[in-house]
Amino acid sequence: MTDSMRAVLVGCGGISTAWLKAATNIDGLQIVGLVDIVEAAAQGRAWEYDLADAAIGTDLGKVLDATAPDIVFNCTIPEAHAGVTIEALQHGCHVLSEKPLADSMENARKSIETAKQTGKIFAVMQNRRYIEPIRLLRGVVDTGQLGTLTTVNTDFYLGAHFGGFRDHMPHVLLLDMAIHTFDAARLLTGADPVSVYCHEWNPAGSWYDQDASAIAIFEMTDGIMYTYRGSWCAEGLPTSWEGEWRIVGSQGTATWDGGDDLRAQVVAETGGFHSALDDVDLSTPAQTPKVGGHTGVIADFVRCVRTGETPETICTDNVKSLAMVLGAIESAETGHRVPVTW
Repeated sequence: MTDSMRAVLVGCGGISTAWLKAATNIDGLQIVGLVDIVEAAAQGRAWEYDLADAAIGTDLGKVLDATAPDIVFNCTIPEAHAGVTIEALQHGCHVLSEKPLADSMENARKSIETAKQTGKIFAVMQNRRYIEPIRLLRGVVDTGQLGTLTTVNTDFYLGAHFGGFRDHMPHVLLLDMAIHTFDAARLLTGADPVSVYCHEWNPAGSWYDQDASAIAIFEMTDGIMYTYRGSWCAEGLPTSWEGEWRIVGSQGTATWDGGDDLRAQVVAETGGFHSALDDVDLSTPAQTPKVGGHTGVIADFVRCVRTGETPETICTDNVKSLAMVLGAIESAETGHRVPVTW
């Protein structure tokens, strides 16, 4: 395979702008096709990003035949993820898909099995892993200064007036947004989900048709407890899109506001009612190339296609984040604590 990579993007809705802005600035990556069920949407993106030579169409198979790409970027709605991913893999393309990996565990397993059978890379866009503060926070955990992790908490509260399909979809917070937060919890702890109890509700004054708030308690491996509290119809004093975090270990605690405020304290001396604490120096930049949001994920994926390495968000690992979402939904629907399986 040459250093030049050819890519087709499928699904030219709003999220495709973030992908195209990133992809069109990656050296050696050429967007050779745009596909959407509404052809005018694909034509609009071609005009917007100066892709006059890109093939335009509503039929993915025909565009793949015409362009012979190395990569397919799957930016379709969740219900279409598995179908597009499987078709692209069977066509001999590597796939980077918008989250979630699939809309069900059955479709996730089919997609993963197809990637295995075709020998192609299938990874998921988890752009919030690729930002500087979360890598700094992971760096603090990796040093061991916090001791053994015991508890991780996240608060996510926004008044998000989307309009459109999100106003009507079931489990809107859990299915459409919480996977970012759950995936971040896995990144920060290095732990996998074991079980979950979740309660969903739709608060008074909500502009969503169905439940837009949730509280979930996850048991993770290594005895870690992870709690999530969130709402997409909480007006006033919003958190960031990354949420607000507290990571508690046996020897210290770190907090992150989801923006630039990252703090950590560790035990310096014990013996009194309160232990003496030292602040941790967090002024050193994260020593990792895995930053840059969408650009970072796409660049890392392209690099892995070129080298044969495994992306951090490979489907066989990312399915665990999807399992957290689907487990939380099952618990909310049944009212019971459920095991998280994938």
